[in-house]
Amino acid sequence: MSAYVIATMTITDPATYSKYTDLTPALVKRHGGKFLTRGGEVTVAEGEPFTERMVILEFPSKAHVDAWLKDPDYVAACQFRYAAATSRLVVQEGY
Repeated sequence: MSAYVIATMTITDPATYSKYTDLTPALVKRHGGKFLTRGGEVTVAEGEPFTERMVILEFPSKAHVDAWLKDPDYVAACQFRYAAATSRLVVQEGY
């Protein structure tokens, strides 16, 4: 069953954040994932304005997501994101 990661972030240091985004595509691919969206324009159809960056990823399963999140190379890359943004990662299994 596919699993999806929805990440939202407010970037405070674009130069440092780009170090994170330079590393993540290969790490996502290593764990069978793919980007469905990656920071494109978001339109709010209903509710409060959305001003954050949004990324949506698809993985073959939640186990793949868990392995990606625990990958030592990804953990190291996250240090750039932690230094440059506040973020939320939500994981949901599909049907």
